[in-house]
Amino acid sequence: MSGSKVVKARGFRWHGVAVKEYKPGADHFRGVTRQTLLGEGPGEEALDFLTRYFEVLPGGFSSLELHRHPHAVVVVRGRGEVVLGGETFAVEPFDCVYVAPETAHQFRAAGEEPLGFLCMVHRTRDRPRPAS
Repeated sequence: MSGSKVVKARGFRWHGVAVKEYKPGADHFRGVTRQTLLGEGPGEEALDFLTRYFEVLPGGFSSLELHRHPHAVVVVRGRGEVVLGGETFAVEPFDCVYVAPETAHQFRAAGEEPLGFLCMVHRTRDRPRPAS
C-alpha cells in the first residue's frame, strides 16, 4: 500500500488523531479545537499540504489574523460566519471559503451546534499575525 491509508471518522472526530487546543497559550479566541488529519503523520512527508479539522463551539470564535499563505476551507458542520477583510459572510455545510494571502479572517460559530470545517494549508507557511 506504500503509505496510503484511510483515517476513519465517527461523529466529527477521527480515530487515532489527537484533539488539540487551537493555539496553546493564547487568549484571543474562544472554544476552538483542531485535529491534523493528514500531513503530519508517519509516511505523509510527501504531502505538500496539511488537512486539518477545526471545531468552534457555539458562541466561540477563532482568532482574527492574517498571514502570507492562503487557506482552502470547507464547512462540514453547523452554521456560522467568516470575516474576510472588511466583510462578514454567513457559512453553512458544504460552503467553500478561499482565504487569500494577507486577508484578515476569523471564523465564528452561530446557533446551537459547533461550526466544523476542514482547512487545507501549505506544509511550510508563515506564522499568523494579529489583525485589527
